[in-house]
Amino acid sequence: MLTRRSFVALASAALAPTSFLCAAEKKRVAALFAGRIDDNGFMQSGYSALELAQDRFGLEISFVQGVRPEKELLASALRDLARSGADLIVAHGGQNNAAAQEVAAEFPEIAFVVTQGGVKGPNLSSYEVLQEHSAFLAGALAALSTKTGTVGHMSGIRVAPGLKGRAAFIDGVRHVDPGVTVLTNFSGNQDDNPLSHRIASAMIAQKVDIIFTMLNAGRAGVTDACREKQVAQIGNVIDWTKVAPDVFIASAVANSGLGLFNAAADVVDGSFRPGVIRQIGLEQPDAVRLAVGPSIDATTQGRIKQMSDEIISGRLEVHTTYEGPEFQTPA
Repeated sequence: MLTRRSFVALASAALAPTSFLCAAEKKRVAALFAGRIDDNGFMQSGYSALELAQDRFGLEISFVQGVRPEKELLASALRDLARSGADLIVAHGGQNNAAAQEVAAEFPEIAFVVTQGGVKGPNLSSYEVLQEHSAFLAGALAALSTKTGTVGHMSGIRVAPGLKGRAAFIDGVRHVDPGVTVLTNFSGNQDDNPLSHRIASAMIAQKVDIIFTMLNAGRAGVTDACREKQVAQIGNVIDWTKVAPDVFIASAVANSGLGLFNAAADVVDGSFRPGVIRQIGLEQPDAVRLAVGPSIDATTQGRIKQMSDEIISGRLEVHTTYEGPEFQTPA
């Protein structure tokens, strides 16, 4: 397992330097995390960014964690944060889209942001790190690296960024080799290690030799299964090749915490604009890139670099919808 200190170091290193200066009056930023802030994944990336913003800008911060991703529960938590007198409320994750729209309308004097979101309003914006870009490259690498011709994708809850990431991964596989089979699963839980171990083991039994994992705390179950069967894994969010190089051949880095950090920075320096969706992709490699381990040869790395350049230039379109079959969660 990745320690909290090492995770903060990895996530903080990926955040772009800034010259913003803290205003004389401290700004108050509150965040909602619909999961654990020590999940070694998406939620921890956001929390690390919140801490970094506090240190960088002298913010007063507060947060709520562990809220189940159900609209009414999320809305209730957002209302509690709004009543605390925050200048900015960040709902970390696209699962907050509907709740944030509802609550932002009730507190028009407060700025609201959804990270990895797709909503906007008079006092509401979304800050989205395009993880589908690095997910596409992960799919391309999986297709270039598989020996069995079958690769896997695993995720938990069906939120828009996760669905787009899954579709982009499969798009990357098909772009390189339409003959490669992809088994894809949404288990309904981002953090359940026994469940993720069971699904990964079932996929491996179907000849999967590379698994792209878009889980949070539940990633550890996949890693254990891969280690047991000597199967490779591609991670996401941070560079997992530096954490468990014996398992991870690559990682689709998508520092979603950068959205939270940028939102705080914009509020501090007065440049926050409501009613917009701000997107960051491969053109900013500190936020989005495919990190590869030492087992990936120079020729393959060159092909990945070429596809990355084509995505940045607009010559290669990343498709973000998928309507194919899914791998059933084993009982």
